Amino acid sequence: MKWKKKGLIFEPKGQFDWVITHAALPFAERLYEDKYRIYFCGRDNQNRSQIGYIEIDINEPQRILYITEKPVLGLGSLGAFDDSGVMPSWIINYNGNKYLYYVGWTRGVTVPYYSFIGLAISHDGGKTFERFSKAPILERNNIDPYLTASPCVIIENGKWRMWYVSGVKRVIENEKPMAYYHIKYAESKDGINWKREGIVCIDFKYKGETRIARPSVIKEKGLYKMWYCYAIGAGGYRIGYAESEDGINWKRKDEEAGIDVSESGWDSEMICYPFVFEHNGKKYMLYNGNGYGKTGFGYAILEGEE
Repeated sequence: MKWKKKGLIFEPKGQFDWVITHAALPFAERLYEDKYRIYFCGRDNQNRSQIGYIEIDINEPQRILYITEKPVLGLGSLGAFDDSGVMPSWIINYNGNKYLYYVGWTRGVTVPYYSFIGLAISHDGGKTFERFSKAPILERNNIDPYLTASPCVIIENGKWRMWYVSGVKRVIENEKPMAYYHIKYAESKDGINWKREGIVCIDFKYKGETRIARPSVIKEKGLYKMWYCYAIGAGGYRIGYAESEDGINWKRKDEEAGIDVSESGWDSEMICYPFVFEHNGKKYMLYNGNGYGKTGFGYAILEGEE
């Protein structure tokens, strides 16, 4: 497997108040034919993330057809789990509505932030979203005592399956708080109430590995394939890859990920937050580069499928 990088799609340049800097965690949804909507989060002048989208033709993705002037999901109310930022993770079309699973942030004192998974629902085709609840749908508990984030959700035979980021611990390293997190699994009958049993899908593998984030899962010919990003110490992310026969027991094959940082440019320091989808027999990957989305997001196409 080898991905051919095709360049930046979107670079944040203060186009609107919600996207002064950063364009992180891109998620693509097909509207019709070759037209796609890409949800992502930008940051305002107070460094708070909010969710909006662009629309593109997949054949000319660098030509932006439309960008939302205002966020489709803004900040939560003061004191709520998402009052300092919201970031998109996954969208499920269900009963004529769109379920947006997102990450809500709030600032901390002993640690820089707390994050938990929220749900917002759109009744108008994704142009606006309303919070399902003022509280997270995956709050902290004894299985996830520190944080939850970045869910990937698939419905199979009436069963909702979620792969999500779970905080393992927070420690002081080099006089700074460091969060450790990996990828766990949950199930649901309705997409709202989730059963968590502490099943770890992607665990730490390398010496000094600290963070594993943003799972993106597809099922192909009976095999589950997951892309994600991982980091050693406080270093920049790289993109990893794993396979599974049941979606629960995974084997990491990071050496087969087929994509790495560039020698120079917007993705030369890190590559992160992959989202993989298929269009007309080709696999596409959206991903972020340097600065966790500060340089925007780009795309790659799997070689042999161009």
